[in-house]
Amino acid sequence: MTTPLLIGVSARIHHPLGSARDLGGVYTKTLHYLEQSVAHWVISANVLVFMIPSIESEGLIKRSDMRLYHYAEALDGLVLQGGADMAPESYGAKAERSEWAGDRVRDRYEIELFEAFVGKGKPVLGVCRGCQLINVAFGGTLHQDIGTAMPEALVHRDPERYEQSFHKMRFVPGSRLAKLYPGRTEATVNTIHHQAVNKLGRGLDVEAFAIPDDIVEAIRWRGPSYVLGVQWHPEFMFGPTMTADHLDGTPILSEFLDAVRAKKSNKKS
Repeated sequence: MTTPLLIGVSARIHHPLGSARDLGGVYTKTLHYLEQSVAHWVISANVLVFMIPSIESEGLIKRSDMRLYHYAEALDGLVLQGGADMAPESYGAKAERSEWAGDRVRDRYEIELFEAFVGKGKPVLGVCRGCQLINVAFGGTLHQDIGTAMPEALVHRDPERYEQSFHKMRFVPGSRLAKLYPGRTEATVNTIHHQAVNKLGRGLDVEAFAIPDDIVEAIRWRGPSYVLGVQWHPEFMFGPTMTADHLDGTPILSEFLDAVRAKKSNKKS
């Protein structure tokens, strides 16, 4: 059996809330966690998945000498999973509403993690928040709330339907994403976000737009290593409710892992 690829997945972060009596103890602590669907989606390609904890320099937790760049050295690729809003401070803005304040702690951690993997030339795939983080890491900005910035836009997040909320998107002709789906110009994807790419980051190209509001749905770096961000959740795009029009995420995962194998092969040779 060949040695499996080692893929890191960034952690979601739960910050302490309430009292130990109200929350049963553990929820009064900072928790790092991995959403099951994204883990199973990546594992489905017969690779090993490792959640990468944040290493926060502040606070009372004792640190070791390990840093995030050590994970970039040890692992073969990185998936940035979805989750909480990005903090507007991370792209030089202020929160227009308190509920859009985001998670600055997670932003710092994931940007450092992202830069460590890119610095090593190792492939990165960003999902939903991960797509937004890639844009911000390259100097881009976000719409803090699509409905406020673009009143004519689709509703991109329906809490009642969550991953069962869908819309169509169109591929940018000739893009690498379009080439993964030959013969198709459009597809249906899920939508679970209220923030989105605004100003595009340095060296990034848009590879898909939402229909009809042109919200950015996929971005790719033109740099020397593989970096792709998709605004939808491909890990949820499977099961009996899916139709031929829904976008199968398998080609995206396969392209990412092919890039991981190529990088690993070049390192050995």
